Amino acid sequence: MSTILVTGATGNVGRHVVSQLAQAGLEVRALVRDPERARLPERAEVVRGDLTAPETLEPALKDVESVFLLWPSFTADHAAEVVAAVAGHARRVVYLSANVPDEPVMHYHEIERLIRHSGLGWTFLRPGGFATNTLGWADQIRQGVVRWPYGQAARSLIHERDIAAVAVHVLTSAGHNGATYVLSGPEQLTQAEQVRVIGEAVGREVRWEELPVDVAREQLLAAWGDAGFVDGALKAWAGLVTAPEQVTDTVERLLGRPALTFGEWARDHAADFS
Repeated sequence: MSTILVTGATGNVGRHVVSQLAQAGLEVRALVRDPERARLPERAEVVRGDLTAPETLEPALKDVESVFLLWPSFTADHAAEVVAAVAGHARRVVYLSANVPDEPVMHYHEIERLIRHSGLGWTFLRPGGFATNTLGWADQIRQGVVRWPYGQAARSLIHERDIAAVAVHVLTSAGHNGATYVLSGPEQLTQAEQVRVIGEAVGREVRWEELPVDVAREQLLAAWGDAGFVDGALKAWAGLVTAPEQVTDTVERLLGRPALTFGEWARDHAADFS
């Protein structure tokens, strides 16, 4: 049976990809930096490796047919070497990209370009906003008020389990070669509405307080460290006030069921906010 290699295997999406593949009885290999701390299903083969150190990937790629690729940083450093290593062993790759504008060019675009020219069969998954990113508000949720910019920015946030389910579907079925799938949740909610929904899930009232953009930029720069990425995020949120993130039917079309709502995500993660 052919092996599927999952990178980012201990992350929010990758962990679900590994679990769903293992539950389906497939041969799944999980690439992790520290196998002793991975805490993945027993059926999964856990191997040590690091995408930022391409020379560590050869053992993990042995006898691999397909790769789920999740890039670990905001730059494309070492991506050319990683894609070349994957192309030297596997036949196809499913890359978790992002639904971002073509300009400015970001690492997502560069990695997609490398994959397109690698000789691999490929499928690109381009989700919009991740529901799990709202876990960044957890401390403020516990205090009963979220201070953040652009409360009226509307997103169609997607549950990480849906991203993983689409990835598993694409990895295990035919007809997806050369496809690019834009993924979203089933509804648009403003950031202020997201806070309200989380409050309902955890059983407490949480209010929104608009944070000045310049203050938010300082906080995000301290947290993320990359000025270009911070400015890009702020610009994107500003744009979502007047042009909300699109809702697609891709999850339902591929999986044969509706995408999970943000409310379902919030209930799944209520303990993380408590």
